[in-house]
Order: sequence, then structure tokens, then C-alpha cells
Amino acid sequence: MIRKAVIPAAGFGTRFLPATKSQPKEMLPIVDTPVIQYVVEEAVQAGITDLLMIIGKGKRAIEEHFDRSFQLESQLASRGKTAELETMRRISDLADIHFVWQKQMRGLGDAVYCARFHVDDEPFVVLLGDTLIDAEAPAAGQLVTLFEKFQEPVVLLEEVPPQRVSLYGIIDGQETQPGVYRINDFVEKPRPENAPSRLAISGRYLLTPDIFTYIEQTGPDDAGEIQLTEALRTLLKHRPMYGLKLEGRRCDIGNKEGFIRTNIEFALKRSDMADDLRRYLKHLAERL
Repeated sequence: MIRKAVIPAAGFGTRFLPATKSQPKEMLPIVDTPVIQYVVEEAVQAGITDLLMIIGKGKRAIEEHFDRSFQLESQLASRGKTAELETMRRISDLADIHFVWQKQMRGLGDAVYCARFHVDDEPFVVLLGDTLIDAEAPAAGQLVTLFEKFQEPVVLLEEVPPQRVSLYGIIDGQETQPGVYRINDFVEKPRPENAPSRLAISGRYLLTPDIFTYIEQTGPDDAGEIQLTEALRTLLKHRPMYGLKLEGRRCDIGNKEGFIRTNIEFALKRSDMADDLRRYLKHLAERL
């Protein structure tokens, strides 16, 4: 049984400046809910309620979002706003959430390494705090199911267009059953003509605690960052590793256009917004 998850959320979010100058990118809203809350809810839906967030400078808003706000709750109660009050209380009751600071921005590998004492000797899920996955079954739960079968590390995969493989870590592997791949190697941001596949790591990992040994042995790259992919390559020499093709869709909120599209798509799922928004979009399309 997987009990713990690690959510790295320490990056600066420079692609969304100036919005992220004073608020974490993970707190940017999709409609009315911060991205990081969707990530936490995904873990909870997978049965994981012991979460460790890796945060850095300027990320206090994340802590405050998941803490109780007694003054706000009192105000909502006094105004009879019962639904809003229940929503606020639900956020703070989602899971047992702990925080640890990444003192320097030294890459994803270093961020995961910050979790070693909390994780101890248990397998754990890593969910990137700025990556939103829209799936009928929670992506973290899909990984848990496969891990329970093989008892080996698993990474979530998505097939990307050839022109985008240079933006991701790509696997070299063989499909052993529909949607499941035995991984031979990882290639970080290959040129399209050199890519062994179009299957990219998709922001979710289920790792075993021995990964910390290999992160510790991984030196920084030219940018001074410790890459988790490099540690995974070393781990792969010592034990099998699998990739699971995502049943669902990773929402590309790492750029402004993708962020806006995701907001529109999620709003169209809302019964309180969909009809009016659909009419507006049709009117806008006619004007264009």
C-alpha cells in the first residue's frame, strides 16, 4: 500500500512573470481552484493522504491555502454562506500535509532528495506541483495499480508530437502489454531525429526509496541542477523500471496559451458556467 506522496513546488515560475512575482505559480487558478489543489486532490483520490510539499522562497501562500482560516470561516458563517464555508473547511481537511524547504533551487532531483527523511524506507509517489492531469481515473492511482503488480518503480508517460520531444525526458523501452513499457533508458531532451521514442515523462513518478542513494551520487549539470532523470538512469542499472502510458491528458499549463486553454476547458465542465461560456465562445468565434 502506498501511503506517501511528495509534491515539489519550489520553482520560481518565471514564464508567468509578473503574475508570479508575488505568488507561487502553483497557486495560479484554473477557474477558481489553484493548480496545486488539483494535484493534492489527485493524490487523495488515489488513497494517499500523507503529503510532503517541497517549497522555497515566496511559497508561503501554498501553506496558507491548505491551513485553516478561522477569520474567513467565521465571516462566511455569519453571512450564512454555508456552501463556501464547507468548501474552505474541506480544503484544510483533504490530507495530512507537511512542508520542507528546498534551500537552493538545484533541480528536481535535489527537490525529491529533500523528502528522504519523511519518506524513510517506503515507496512514494512524486507529483509535480505545477502539472495538472485530466483523467477519469487519477493518474497517481494508475501508477499505484501498476506498482502493486510489479513492485518496481513506475513513471507516467504521454506520447508527444515529434517537434516537442526535445522539451522532455524520453524513454527507450519495449511495450510488454498494452500501455505498459519496460524501460531500457532515459534520454533527456533529445533532438527529434535522435529520440528513441515519443514517450515523454509526464510529471508523475512512483519511486522506491533507493532512489535517494542515486540522487546523492548524481552530480549537478551545467546549470548547477541535479536532474532526477539522471538518477533514474543509474537506478535502472540496478532494478527494472516501468512506464505507464497515461489514460487521460496532461494539461499544458507551463505556458500562457496552454494555461488559458486549460481554464476554458475546465470552465466548460462546470454546470454553473458552461452554457454562458459556450454562448460567448460561439459569439467570439463569429467575430473572429
